[in-house]
Amino acid sequence: MKNRRSFLKKAAATAALAGLLPVAQQASAGEVKITGALIHHVFFWLKEPKNEAHKKQLVDALKKLLKVETIRMSHIGFPAGTESRDVVDHSYSVSLMVIFDDQAGQDTYQVHPIHLKFVEENSHLWNKVVVYDSVD
Repeated sequence: MKNRRSFLKKAAATAALAGLLPVAQQASAGEVKITGALIHHVFFWLKEPKNEAHKKQLVDALKKLLKVETIRMSHIGFPAGTESRDVVDHSYSVSLMVIFDDQAGQDTYQVHPIHLKFVEENSHLWNKVVVYDSVD
């Protein structure tokens, strides 16, 4: 039963995304806007950046963190292989971007037991964290 629910969730998400792709391909960047939301982007520098077990532990913990109910959208990522320029920082290990409906959603997230547990159980992995929050 769990596999069926998982499949149905993934199928629904895929269908929703497929429905958005034609709009995204036809719209310019100026036409696609996220309004009223708070975007929370977190960059982690691991103490041992080449330690794949530590990276996996952090990514697994970030996936659990996404269960906080005020998170609307999310992305877990790694430095891209883009051109090295003065304005591009490829030095971080893992990034997390989450989108909340508003400031209240982000405030709830900050004190949520899942978030507090994430920090408590994983902060030994990183030596630096930088957060960028933005609103429109």
